[in-house]
Amino acid sequence: MNNESVTLKLYGNGFEEIQSHAFNGTTLISLELKENAHLEKMHNEAFQGATGPSILDISSTKLQALPSYGLESIQTLIATSSYSLKKLPSREKFTSLLDATLTYPSHCCAFRNLPTKEQNFSFSIFKNFSKQCESTARRPNNETLYSAIFAESELSGWDYDYGFCSPKTLQCAPEPDAFNPCEDIMGYNFLRVLIWLINILAIMGNVTVLFVLLTSRYKLTVPRFLMCNLSFADFCMGLYLLLIASVDAQTKGQYYNHAIDWQTGNGCSAAGFFTVFASELSVYTLTVITLERWHTITYAIQLDQKLRLRHAVPIMLGGWLFSTLIAMLPLVGVSNYMKVSICLPMDVETTLSQVYILTILILNVVAFIIICACYIKIYFAVQNPELMATNKDTKIAKKMAVLIFTDFTCMAPISFFAISAAFKVPLITVTNSKVLLVLFYPVNSCANPFLYAIFTKAFRRDFFLLLSKFGCCKHRAELYRRKDFSAYTSNCKNGFTGSNKPSQSTLKLTTLQCQYSAVLDKTCYKEC
Repeated sequence: MNNESVTLKLYGNGFEEIQSHAFNGTTLISLELKENAHLEKMHNEAFQGATGPSILDISSTKLQALPSYGLESIQTLIATSSYSLKKLPSREKFTSLLDATLTYPSHCCAFRNLPTKEQNFSFSIFKNFSKQCESTARRPNNETLYSAIFAESELSGWDYDYGFCSPKTLQCAPEPDAFNPCEDIMGYNFLRVLIWLINILAIMGNVTVLFVLLTSRYKLTVPRFLMCNLSFADFCMGLYLLLIASVDAQTKGQYYNHAIDWQTGNGCSAAGFFTVFASELSVYTLTVITLERWHTITYAIQLDQKLRLRHAVPIMLGGWLFSTLIAMLPLVGVSNYMKVSICLPMDVETTLSQVYILTILILNVVAFIIICACYIKIYFAVQNPELMATNKDTKIAKKMAVLIFTDFTCMAPISFFAISAAFKVPLITVTNSKVLLVLFYPVNSCANPFLYAIFTKAFRRDFFLLLSKFGCCKHRAELYRRKDFSAYTSNCKNGFTGSNKPSQSTLKLTTLQCQYSAVLDKTCYKEC
């Protein structure tokens, strides 16, 4: 190559690689490599030995990376439809860049607040005499230092060009949109701390519940079976939060260079699947648990109508299939998980996507209404109509209120803002929606293992009995064994022995008392 200034237009060629020192000894004004569909690699030293280029066009190529050497002179970068170029070199390499037309909006985030450097004589004048720009007066030649520089000029005076004195602003397109602002996955630092605390709490709490229930010496009853399903769903939500928190920690400060790989990759798809599956299975299971409690109390003396494990298994199988189907739809084109960095199905561009989002939200609202209605019925059913409200009545009312409040806290903010967004009238930005994601979205996943299991007497019994197998808390476990034996002999044997058979009203009262204790204990572990 020679050292003359040249413009190379290498359109639509069949080459696949540009090798090292390919433009050695050349002064490049413009290098246009667009529409080279097979071009996949440009050697890191491709511009070694060359001056320029000022303009680089790599549109519609399969280049996966730009060389790190020789980018300092580029003033215009064109890389439209370059979908394989997902990561750019360090932004400090583009010291002269003034105009960039790229494929992905996130790449423009790299050039925000990037100072540009004009390597020419006019920039040197601006740099050396920038203080002159502070004056707006018209000055004659003999009063300025410019007379030495422009001695050949016969002009009697000159004006300042403030456009020249002002630093140039880099223009970049496409600009980041509302769904992908220039920020890390967790937009606020306090969210980074909270998301780690919440996901650890959700994972550890639900793993503990699953382990204790599955290793318990007591038989697998319907309430235990349902609680296992709920814990698994909430555990999946914890995995989603852990995945989001981990990626945020790895890409902190430079998410723009990882956004494309993350949002279009398998990681984001897996995270999205986890969260939708977990959310829907959790809501479904909570509804079934509540209906089971209501059914058990309503038909307390009709043992033939009691929900058995053989009934609960197909019911929950239906919930698993439903949740899996809902979580799979964005993977096959009904909305998608790629729209935002937190991998939620926020794409509502098509009518089908809108119907999908609205269907999920409406079903969740209906489930919440069912839960509220059932707990209200349960409360009135367990009250003794002949006596004034006891302390137990007050206690059970408070505990039911906590259950309903946690469901409402989790569901109401998300549903309200999501429904408005589904109608393309968003009332909250993606940045602020991350606050909802961390503070409200996983409330149930953290609270459920405590409200439905860990805080209950039955779970504590199982927990200490399990610890006793490893030589710990043997005395406490022995107390629970004695208490169980005493309760069994007094309530389930002595109460119905003797010559006189219990009346129907006595049987109903005794059964209701047992169910009352079960509801008060929340998980209904014990059977009468």
